[in-house]
Amino acid sequence: MSIGPHISQDDLALYAMQALSSEESAAVRRHVSECAECREQLAQITGELALVAMGVEQEELPEGARERFVERISASTAGGLSQRQPARTPVVPISRERKPSLSTTWIPWAAVAAMLIICAGMGIVIYFQSQQLDATFAAYERQNKQIAKQNADVLHARELLELLNAPTAQRVTLTTGKTPQAPSARAVYMASRGALMLQASNMQPLPPNKTYELWVIPEKGAPIPAGLFRPDASGSGSLVMPPMIPPGTAAKAFAITIENAAGSATPTMPIVLSGAAPVGGE
Repeated sequence: MSIGPHISQDDLALYAMQALSSEESAAVRRHVSECAECREQLAQITGELALVAMGVEQEELPEGARERFVERISASTAGGLSQRQPARTPVVPISRERKPSLSTTWIPWAAVAAMLIICAGMGIVIYFQSQQLDATFAAYERQNKQIAKQNADVLHARELLELLNAPTAQRVTLTTGKTPQAPSARAVYMASRGALMLQASNMQPLPPNKTYELWVIPEKGAPIPAGLFRPDASGSGSLVMPPMIPPGTAAKAFAITIENAAGSATPTMPIVLSGAAPVGGE
Protein backbone atom coordinates (compact mmCIF):
# COMPACT_ATOMS: atom_id res chain seq x y z
CA MET A 1 0.00 0.00 0.00
CA SER A 2 1.05 3.61 -0.53
CA ILE A 3 2.11 5.69 2.42
CA GLY A 4 0.89 9.25 2.47
CA PRO A 5 -2.09 11.46 3.12
CA HIS A 6 -4.22 9.56 0.56
CA ILE A 7 -4.57 5.98 -0.68
CA SER A 8 -3.60 5.42 -4.29
CA GLN A 9 -6.25 4.64 -6.85
CA ASP A 10 -4.75 1.20 -7.50
CA ASP A 11 -4.94 0.27 -3.79
CA LEU A 12 -8.54 1.45 -3.61
CA ALA A 13 -9.32 -0.72 -6.64
CA LEU A 14 -7.64 -3.73 -4.98
CA TYR A 15 -9.59 -3.05 -1.81
CA ALA A 16 -12.85 -2.84 -3.76
CA MET A 17 -12.02 -6.18 -5.42
CA GLN A 18 -11.16 -7.67 -1.99
CA ALA A 19 -7.64 -8.40 -3.19
CA LEU A 20 -5.76 -6.98 -0.17
CA SER A 21 -4.66 -8.79 2.92
CA SER A 22 -6.64 -8.43 6.12
CA GLU A 23 -4.09 -5.97 7.58
CA GLU A 24 -4.08 -3.85 4.43
CA SER A 25 -7.88 -3.92 4.20
CA ALA A 26 -8.12 -2.79 7.84
CA ALA A 27 -5.76 0.11 7.14
CA VAL A 28 -7.83 1.15 4.12
CA ARG A 29 -11.05 1.00 6.13
CA ARG A 30 -9.53 3.19 8.86
CA HIS A 31 -8.29 5.75 6.35
CA VAL A 32 -11.52 5.81 4.34
CA SER A 33 -13.57 6.28 7.49
CA GLU A 34 -11.59 9.49 8.20
CA CYS A 35 -10.90 10.75 4.64
CA ALA A 36 -13.93 11.97 2.70
CA GLU A 37 -11.97 12.35 -0.53
CA CYS A 38 -10.73 8.75 -0.56
CA ARG A 39 -14.16 7.58 0.51
CA GLU A 40 -15.74 9.35 -2.48
CA GLN A 41 -13.11 7.86 -4.84
CA LEU A 42 -13.73 4.38 -3.42
CA ALA A 43 -17.48 4.79 -4.06
CA GLN A 44 -16.81 5.73 -7.69
CA ILE A 45 -14.49 2.75 -8.19
CA THR A 46 -17.02 0.43 -6.57
CA GLY A 47 -19.74 1.75 -8.90
CA GLU A 48 -17.58 1.24 -11.99
CA LEU A 49 -16.74 -2.31 -10.94
CA ALA A 50 -20.45 -2.99 -10.40
CA LEU A 51 -21.28 -1.78 -13.94
CA VAL A 52 -18.54 -3.96 -15.39
CA ALA A 53 -19.75 -6.92 -13.35
CA MET A 54 -23.33 -6.50 -14.64
CA GLY A 55 -22.13 -6.58 -18.25
CA VAL A 56 -20.00 -9.73 -17.88
CA GLU A 57 -21.39 -13.21 -17.66
CA GLN A 58 -20.65 -14.58 -14.19
CA GLU A 59 -18.63 -17.78 -13.95
CA GLU A 60 -17.39 -19.59 -10.91
CA LEU A 61 -13.65 -19.06 -10.20
CA PRO A 62 -11.38 -22.11 -10.33
CA GLU A 63 -10.32 -23.52 -7.00
CA GLY A 64 -7.33 -21.62 -5.49
CA ALA A 65 -7.53 -18.80 -8.12
CA ARG A 66 -8.32 -16.09 -5.57
CA GLU A 67 -5.39 -17.07 -3.29
CA ARG A 68 -2.94 -17.09 -6.18
CA PHE A 69 -4.22 -13.69 -7.37
CA VAL A 70 -3.84 -12.15 -3.89
CA GLU A 71 -0.31 -13.55 -3.50
CA ARG A 72 0.74 -12.22 -6.90
CA ILE A 73 -0.68 -8.75 -6.23
CA SER A 74 0.95 -8.66 -2.77
CA ALA A 75 4.34 -9.68 -4.17
CA SER A 76 4.23 -7.11 -6.98
CA THR A 77 3.07 -4.39 -4.62
CA ALA A 78 5.81 -5.13 -2.06
CA GLY A 79 8.53 -5.17 -4.72
CA GLY A 80 7.29 -1.96 -6.24
CA LEU A 81 7.21 -0.23 -2.91
CA SER A 82 10.81 -1.27 -2.07
CA GLN A 83 12.06 0.12 -5.37
CA ARG A 84 10.12 3.35 -5.30
CA GLN A 85 10.59 4.41 -1.66
CA PRO A 86 14.19 5.70 -1.92
CA ALA A 87 13.27 8.22 -4.60
CA ARG A 88 9.90 9.18 -3.04
CA THR A 89 8.86 12.78 -3.41
CA PRO A 90 6.22 14.53 -1.37
CA VAL A 91 2.85 13.01 -2.10
CA VAL A 92 0.45 15.30 -3.91
CA PRO A 93 -3.16 14.84 -2.85
CA ILE A 94 -4.96 12.44 -5.16
CA SER A 95 -7.70 14.96 -5.71
CA ARG A 96 -5.25 17.21 -7.64
CA GLU A 97 -3.49 14.62 -9.80
CA ARG A 98 -6.36 12.20 -10.30
CA LYS A 99 -7.80 12.11 -13.79
CA PRO A 100 -11.24 10.83 -14.38
CA SER A 101 -11.22 7.31 -15.69
CA LEU A 102 -12.59 6.54 -19.12
CA SER A 103 -15.56 4.68 -17.77
CA THR A 104 -16.57 7.51 -15.39
CA THR A 105 -16.37 9.93 -18.33
CA TRP A 106 -18.36 8.17 -21.02
CA ILE A 107 -21.00 6.48 -18.85
CA PRO A 108 -22.87 9.73 -17.89
CA TRP A 109 -22.57 11.13 -21.41
CA ALA A 110 -23.78 7.86 -22.91
CA ALA A 111 -26.77 7.97 -20.59
CA VAL A 112 -27.49 11.58 -21.58
CA ALA A 113 -27.17 10.72 -25.28
CA ALA A 114 -29.47 7.73 -24.85
CA MET A 115 -32.03 9.93 -23.06
CA LEU A 116 -31.82 12.51 -25.85
CA ILE A 117 -32.36 9.83 -28.48
CA ILE A 118 -35.30 8.41 -26.54
CA CYS A 119 -36.82 11.88 -26.08
CA ALA A 120 -36.36 12.70 -29.77
CA GLY A 121 -37.99 9.43 -30.76
CA MET A 122 -40.87 9.99 -28.37
CA GLY A 123 -41.27 13.54 -29.71
CA ILE A 124 -41.52 12.25 -33.29
CA VAL A 125 -44.03 9.61 -32.26
CA ILE A 126 -46.09 12.16 -30.33
CA TYR A 127 -46.00 14.57 -33.31
CA PHE A 128 -47.28 12.01 -35.78
CA GLN A 129 -49.89 10.76 -33.32
CA SER A 130 -51.04 14.35 -32.83
CA GLN A 131 -51.29 14.86 -36.60
CA GLN A 132 -53.26 11.63 -36.92
CA LEU A 133 -55.59 12.63 -34.10
CA ASP A 134 -56.16 16.06 -35.69
CA ALA A 135 -57.01 14.46 -39.05
CA THR A 136 -59.33 11.96 -37.38
CA PHE A 137 -61.07 14.71 -35.42
CA ALA A 138 -61.51 16.85 -38.57
CA ALA A 139 -63.00 13.88 -40.46
CA TYR A 140 -65.29 13.19 -37.51
CA GLU A 141 -66.46 16.83 -37.49
CA ARG A 142 -67.16 16.76 -41.26
CA GLN A 143 -69.12 13.53 -40.89
CA ASN A 144 -71.16 15.02 -38.04
CA LYS A 145 -71.97 18.11 -40.13
CA GLN A 146 -73.06 15.95 -43.09
CA ILE A 147 -75.27 13.83 -40.84
CA ALA A 148 -76.80 16.94 -39.28
CA LYS A 149 -77.53 18.42 -42.74
CA GLN A 150 -79.10 15.17 -43.94
CA ASN A 151 -81.29 15.01 -40.84
CA ALA A 152 -82.39 18.61 -41.41
CA ASP A 153 -83.22 17.87 -45.07
CA VAL A 154 -85.24 14.79 -44.10
CA LEU A 155 -87.15 16.78 -41.47
CA HIS A 156 -87.88 19.57 -43.96
CA ALA A 157 -89.13 17.11 -46.59
CA ARG A 158 -91.35 15.39 -44.01
CA GLU A 159 -92.90 18.71 -42.94
CA LEU A 160 -93.53 19.68 -46.57
CA LEU A 161 -95.20 16.32 -47.29
CA GLU A 162 -97.43 16.69 -44.23
CA LEU A 163 -98.46 20.17 -45.42
CA LEU A 164 -99.35 19.00 -48.92
CA ASN A 165 -101.38 16.04 -47.62
CA ALA A 166 -103.14 17.83 -44.76
CA PRO A 167 -106.94 17.76 -45.31
CA THR A 168 -107.42 20.94 -43.28
CA ALA A 169 -104.89 22.98 -45.30
CA GLN A 170 -106.35 25.94 -47.22
CA ARG A 171 -105.57 26.03 -50.94
CA VAL A 172 -105.68 29.48 -52.52
CA THR A 173 -104.87 30.63 -56.06
CA LEU A 174 -103.30 34.07 -56.08
CA THR A 175 -103.48 36.51 -58.99
CA THR A 176 -102.39 40.06 -59.45
CA GLY A 177 -105.21 42.56 -59.10
CA LYS A 178 -103.78 44.91 -61.74
CA THR A 179 -103.53 42.43 -64.61
CA PRO A 180 -106.82 41.98 -66.51
CA GLN A 181 -108.11 38.46 -66.84
CA ALA A 182 -107.62 36.73 -70.17
CA PRO A 183 -110.48 36.95 -72.67
CA SER A 184 -112.59 33.83 -73.08
CA ALA A 185 -115.73 32.72 -74.91
CA ARG A 186 -118.15 29.81 -74.74
CA ALA A 187 -120.14 28.68 -77.83
CA VAL A 188 -123.09 26.31 -78.05
CA TYR A 189 -123.87 25.16 -81.58
CA MET A 190 -126.43 22.83 -83.18
CA ALA A 191 -125.42 22.08 -86.77
CA SER A 192 -128.70 20.55 -87.90
CA ARG A 193 -130.51 23.79 -87.24
CA GLY A 194 -127.64 26.24 -87.68
CA ALA A 195 -128.45 27.43 -84.16
CA LEU A 196 -125.65 29.19 -82.26
CA MET A 197 -125.23 31.01 -78.96
CA LEU A 198 -121.95 32.70 -77.93
CA GLN A 199 -121.09 34.25 -74.57
CA ALA A 200 -117.77 36.12 -74.35
CA SER A 201 -116.14 37.67 -71.28
CA ASN A 202 -113.10 39.80 -70.41
CA MET A 203 -112.93 41.06 -73.99
CA GLN A 204 -110.71 44.07 -74.61
CA PRO A 205 -112.50 47.32 -75.45
CA LEU A 206 -112.38 48.34 -79.14
CA PRO A 207 -112.33 51.69 -80.90
CA PRO A 208 -115.63 52.85 -82.45
CA ASN A 209 -114.66 51.76 -85.96
CA LYS A 210 -113.86 48.14 -84.92
CA THR A 211 -115.91 45.12 -83.87
CA TYR A 212 -115.50 41.45 -82.99
CA GLU A 213 -116.67 38.91 -85.58
CA LEU A 214 -117.41 35.22 -84.96
CA TRP A 215 -116.47 32.63 -87.58
CA VAL A 216 -117.65 29.07 -88.07
CA ILE A 217 -114.86 26.90 -89.51
CA PRO A 218 -116.68 24.12 -91.42
CA GLU A 219 -115.27 20.69 -92.05
CA LYS A 220 -115.12 21.61 -95.71
CA GLY A 221 -114.86 25.01 -97.34
CA ALA A 222 -114.01 28.56 -96.27
CA PRO A 223 -114.82 30.10 -92.86
CA ILE A 224 -118.41 31.34 -92.55
CA PRO A 225 -119.08 34.71 -90.81
CA ALA A 226 -121.56 34.05 -87.98
CA GLY A 227 -122.15 37.52 -86.56
CA LEU A 228 -120.76 40.72 -85.03
CA PHE A 229 -120.66 41.87 -81.40
CA ARG A 230 -119.11 44.58 -79.23
CA PRO A 231 -118.37 44.06 -75.55
CA ASP A 232 -119.82 46.29 -72.85
CA ALA A 233 -117.84 48.16 -70.20
CA SER A 234 -117.21 44.92 -68.24
CA GLY A 235 -115.81 43.14 -71.34
CA SER A 236 -118.88 40.91 -71.86
CA GLY A 237 -120.49 40.31 -75.26
CA SER A 238 -122.85 37.78 -76.82
CA LEU A 239 -124.42 36.42 -79.98
CA VAL A 240 -127.77 34.62 -79.77
CA MET A 241 -129.15 32.65 -82.69
CA PRO A 242 -127.57 34.65 -85.58
CA PRO A 243 -129.39 33.99 -88.91
CA MET A 244 -126.21 33.83 -91.02
CA ILE A 245 -125.38 30.11 -90.63
CA PRO A 246 -127.05 27.72 -93.11
CA PRO A 247 -128.72 24.75 -91.37
CA GLY A 248 -126.75 21.48 -91.66
CA THR A 249 -123.33 23.18 -91.61
CA ALA A 250 -120.97 20.85 -89.69
CA ALA A 251 -118.47 22.90 -87.69
CA LYS A 252 -114.88 21.87 -87.14
CA ALA A 253 -113.93 24.91 -85.04
CA PHE A 254 -114.87 28.46 -84.07
CA ALA A 255 -112.80 31.66 -84.14
CA ILE A 256 -113.12 35.35 -83.26
CA THR A 257 -111.26 38.18 -85.04
CA ILE A 258 -111.27 41.96 -84.91
CA GLU A 259 -112.79 43.47 -88.04
CA ASN A 260 -114.06 46.86 -89.28
CA ALA A 261 -117.37 48.01 -87.86
CA ALA A 262 -119.27 46.67 -90.92
CA GLY A 263 -117.70 43.22 -90.66
CA SER A 264 -115.71 41.23 -93.24
CA ALA A 265 -116.31 38.35 -95.66
CA THR A 266 -112.96 36.73 -94.74
CA PRO A 267 -111.13 36.62 -91.37
CA THR A 268 -108.47 39.25 -90.67
CA MET A 269 -105.48 38.00 -88.78
CA PRO A 270 -104.64 37.64 -85.99
CA ILE A 271 -107.27 35.39 -84.47
CA VAL A 272 -108.19 36.62 -80.99
CA LEU A 273 -109.87 33.45 -79.71
CA SER A 274 -110.33 29.98 -81.21
CA GLY A 275 -111.59 26.56 -80.17
CA ALA A 276 -112.14 23.14 -81.76
CA ALA A 277 -115.65 21.72 -81.89
CA PRO A 278 -116.26 18.30 -80.34
CA VAL A 279 -116.67 15.43 -82.79
CA GLY A 280 -120.23 14.11 -83.26
CA GLY A 281 -122.17 17.34 -82.85
CA GLU A 282 -125.53 17.59 -84.56
